[in-house]
Order: sequence, then structure tokens, then C-alpha cells
Amino acid sequence: MTEAARADTVFFGHPRGVAYLAFTECWERFSYYGMTSLLTLYMVQQLFLPGHAEHVLGLAALRPLFSWHGALSDVAFASLIYGWYGGLVYFTPILGGWIADRWLGAKATVIIGALLMCAGHLAMAFDASFLLALLMLILGSGCLKGNISAQVGELYPAEAESRRTQGYTIFSAGINVGAILGPLACGALAAAYGWHAGFGAAAGLMLLALVIYLAGQRHLTGHSPRADRVALPPMTAAERKRMWLLILVAAMTLFPNVAYPMIWGIGVLWVDQHVSLWTPWGDVPPSWFNSIDPFASVVAVPPLVALWAWQAKRGRESSDVVKIGIGALLTGVSAFVLVAGALLAGPDGKTDVWWALAGFFGMGIAFLYYWPVLLALISQAAPKQVTATMMGGVYLSFFLGSVIMGWVGSFYDTMSPAAFWALDGSIGLVGGLLMLAIARPVARALEPVPDGDAEWR
Repeated sequence: MTEAARADTVFFGHPRGVAYLAFTECWERFSYYGMTSLLTLYMVQQLFLPGHAEHVLGLAALRPLFSWHGALSDVAFASLIYGWYGGLVYFTPILGGWIADRWLGAKATVIIGALLMCAGHLAMAFDASFLLALLMLILGSGCLKGNISAQVGELYPAEAESRRTQGYTIFSAGINVGAILGPLACGALAAAYGWHAGFGAAAGLMLLALVIYLAGQRHLTGHSPRADRVALPPMTAAERKRMWLLILVAAMTLFPNVAYPMIWGIGVLWVDQHVSLWTPWGDVPPSWFNSIDPFASVVAVPPLVALWAWQAKRGRESSDVVKIGIGALLTGVSAFVLVAGALLAGPDGKTDVWWALAGFFGMGIAFLYYWPVLLALISQAAPKQVTATMMGGVYLSFFLGSVIMGWVGSFYDTMSPAAFWALDGSIGLVGGLLMLAIARPVARALEPVPDGDAEWR
């Protein structure tokens, strides 16, 4: 990257490319979260019902695969589908990173991914193509997600650790703006005009994301991978050690990546069944609650960035590894807020809405504390030969977390709400404690030596 490009800092003091990437992901996340806020409710309340299920291509063959250990309720089947869909969305980025590193480059791979996602969201507008739509969304997300994240890190010089972390936090805020608006808009359209109207809105905003990405090409990196392979030597032993340490840190985020996404599927069902949604203007759609956690992530960005910048100036900022551990702990604490709400339900069996709002809000702050920080750490410390692959590979934590989340969620209708959320919270707390236990030696090993970033401890 040229010095002129690095000096192009017009977006909150950060490179102009951050704006294009943030707004691309804003509308991509609008489409994703708008669709997923409806997904579990849609499956349970319409798709699996007689008159609909028999028209879905491949659904009759899929249910026996998930029922190998016994008959499944519709809720359990929906949770497993949601878990595997969410998991595969985060598995395929490692393939997209490999394609970008070895074949097409980041820019072309992102464009292909966006086109596939547009087609997938359009296919969600029809019952029959439901599983095909999920497949196209999985493949498209794999091409797009990791490569966009890697491009954020490439906009900063190697030594700018604190600014890079701030840049990823701003990038995450842009994502969460879309994640706020998606469930609100798609949920309102689904309530007013039917499920497929909500899914259609997701398709339109995914197309807008592609347009914005194309408009910002000259401000982004992502050149031909052939030139990069010639310029970079094989990894040294120190670089391989650093790679494995980063893989360990990413693996530890498995715990919050089970606890946190539980609110997107089972959490919406719990809200629909057990939370008082009454207002003087009528009940609000339960899908709107999927806007609470990204809203928390947005409003927490300015004070959090200011805090980290203030600490960095005084040499007191926590390491990225410690921040990740704190985020994992916060997922557990937030789930136990839902436990408290379930235990304090009113005479009608309904939980006061403030407990749900507080728990979902806490999950959003937790996510902001661990996930963009992890992306910044990978971008800074990963060997250049495998940066895009590792930025895609880090989503394997979400893959495994989502699959496990779907399995854990399949027990929801066999447990009391309080017991279920206590199980979810315990997973987050265990992950946070384990991460903090290894934080100091791992953070020290990932520090660059004072002579420059070519050598590491």
C-alpha cells in the first residue's frame, strides 16, 4: 500500500476504504440478519406445516438425516437447520480465502460472493427453493466475508496496532447498523405482507451492498494473488509458531460463539413464547429483538474506542487476547440475565420485556468486545503468506459454535427456560475463564520485538 493511500484518512480519521467496506457489510448484514431474524419462526410457523413442507425440494430427505437419534419436534428440527446453516455460512470463508489467496484475488472473490448472495435471497421468496436458497447464501458468504475483513487490515501500516483495532471496531459498527435495520424492516414487512415480503427486502439490500463495493474499488487493496506469491518467501519457524498461537486464540472463541448466537434463533422463539410483547399499539414482532444486540454494539463503539485510545496513550490498554476473554465472560453474564428474567416471570407466566432487552443488549456489547478484536489481531499478527486464508479460517469458530448451538438449542423444548439459559450462560463463562488463564503468555508471544515487525517473540 502506498503512502498516498495511507494518507487518505477522511472517514473518522481512518482510510476512505474503511467507509466503503463498512457500508458494503452494513447492507450485506441487513440482508443476512433480516432473513435470519425470520428464519426459525418461518420454519416453525409455516414451512414445516402441512401444505407447505411437501413442496420444499429436498426437505423430506433432510429430516431423517437429522433424526438419526430419534424423532424430532419441529422446534428441534428448525434449531438444527438454523445451526447448520449458520455454521456453514462461517465455514466456507476459509474456502473463499483460499480462492482469493491462490486464484482470483480478494476483489473478484467478493464480487462473486455478493452475486451468489443476491440470488440466494431472491430464492428465499419461494417455499420450494428454500434449501437451494440456503446453499447459495452459504457459498456466497464464503466468498465475501473473510476477504472483506482482510481488506480492512490491509488499509493500515503493520505497526499501527491500536488504529487497526479501532478501524475494525468502526467496521463492526457499520455491520451492526445493517444488523439493526434488517430485522426491523424485514420483520415489519413479514408481519404486514407475509414472510416472503421480508425475504424480498433482504434481496434488495444485498444488491445495494454489491453496488457500494463496486463504487469503492479504487480505495481498496486486493491485488492479483500471483504477484503476492512471487514476492513473499515461505513461512519461517517463528511465523508458523505465530500462526498456531493465533489458531489457538481463535479456537477459544468457540465458547462465546455457542452462547451468543443462541439469541438469534432460540432466543426469538423464547421471546415469542414467554416474553410480554404488549404495547399500547399492539404486540411488537418478536423478530425485532434481533436488532437489540447489534444496536448495543453500535452505541458502545464511541465510548469503547475512546477508552482504548486513552489507555493506549498511557500504555495501559489491555492486550487483544484479554479483551477477547472479557467478551466471552460477558456472553455468559448476559445469558444469566435471561435466567433471572425467566425465574421472575409474572403470574401469567410472561417475563417482563426489560429482562429480554437487557440480556440481548449485553450480548451485543460482548460481541463487540471479542469479535472485531480477534479480526484485528489476526490481521496484524498472521504471516502475510496466509493472511486471507486465516481471516477466512477464523470463521471456523463460528462454524463449530453455530453447529453446537443448533444441537444445544434442540433441547430447548425439553427444559425450562431458566435451565436452558443457565446452560447457555455457563458455556460463555467457561470460555472466558479459560481465555483469561492463557492470556498473558499468549499475548507476550504475539508481541513484535522492538526492532520491527519482521521478527516476533
